[in-house]
This record gives sequence, C-alpha cells and structure tokens, in this order.
Amino acid sequence: MARTATIERTTSETQITLTLNLDGSGICNVQNPIGFFDHMLRSFCKHGLFDLSGTIAGDLEVDQHHTIEDTGIVLGMCFAKALGDCAGIYRSGSSLYPMDESLLRAAVDFGGRPYLVCNAELTGIPLVSVGANGQESSFQTDCFDDFWNGFVQNARCNLHLDTLRGRSDHHKMEGLFKAAARAIRAATEIDPRRGGAIPSTKGIIV
Repeated sequence: MARTATIERTTSETQITLTLNLDGSGICNVQNPIGFFDHMLRSFCKHGLFDLSGTIAGDLEVDQHHTIEDTGIVLGMCFAKALGDCAGIYRSGSSLYPMDESLLRAAVDFGGRPYLVCNAELTGIPLVSVGANGQESSFQTDCFDDFWNGFVQNARCNLHLDTLRGRSDHHKMEGLFKAAARAIRAATEIDPRRGGAIPSTKGIIV
C-alpha cells in the first residue's frame, strides 16, 4: 500500500501544493522561490529518502514568513495523511548529525501530541546569497522555527531540535534539517516485528 499524500493550501497570502511519498528515494522536485529554503527541502528529502514534488508561492513582497510557515503546515499535513492511523510504524526516532564545526540533534515522536522544542541557537542575521541573475537575495533565519512549528502542529508529532555546538547558521540549520529527516525517517518506517499494530498502549494515536 502506497504511503503518499497530496495537499493543496490556498490563502490570500500563499499558494502551496505538495505531493509526498514516504517510501521514496530522496527526490525533491519542488518549485521553490527561496534559494536557501529550497536547499533545505532538498537536504530533507535526500536524507529522509522522501520524494516531494509541487509548487510554493507566496507574498514575498511582504517577507518570507507566510511562505515558509505555510510550507511547514502543508508538509506536516502530507505526513499526517500519508501515515493515516500510524499502524505498523516505529513511531519514534532520533539522529545525531555532525556538520563541520556544528553538532546537531533531532528526536521525534509521532504520538499524536504536537509539540516543538527548537534550540537552534541561530543569530537571527539573514543569510545573503547572489542568484544566477546577479540579484541579491536572503533567507530570514527567524523563519526556521516557524517552519518546524507549522510542521509539528499538522503532522501531530513531538519534535526536539537542538544545536549542541556550532558557529555557522548555515551549518546549524542544514544539519538540523538533515538530523530531523533522519529521525523522521526512522520514526515513520514500518517495523516488521509490529505486524501492523498501532504503536501505542492506548490502541490509537490521538
């Protein structure tokens, strides 16, 4: 049985459509207008072995907050839909990920109770880049928490993200995306010993 989901969210601020395959090979084919954010989603897919496709558009003339947070919301909704009742999955997972001078940790539980603890230790200074057209662009680092909060509230999971040490905001965020991907992959994979049972003493994930 394919564990896939397509979610479309259209508001006065954003227009986002994503299709997720939990059991993919790490292919990310998303039209994303924010360069660094695109890099993060591609890293997430590659390390989680999730396939993700779709389009992201939003009111970037305001700022990046609406677009990044709403993408987290839609991605979380995709995970919730693809997982269904969570029958047979491991449910929890964790990852310790080193990236040069930074060391990052992620731990997740798809137990039905949304909660985010994010200690990314970012400076809040935007990352600046120059596109192929020579135009300068940036990534609002203060939107990092917004993305993950949108994700956990809609995936209905408990996620802890911690920077244990590090200097570069780029490395901290990328390492946390990779750590989260690996933790989420471990949690959402099918446990062959569980025999399709719900991974909760309650008999239901709520």
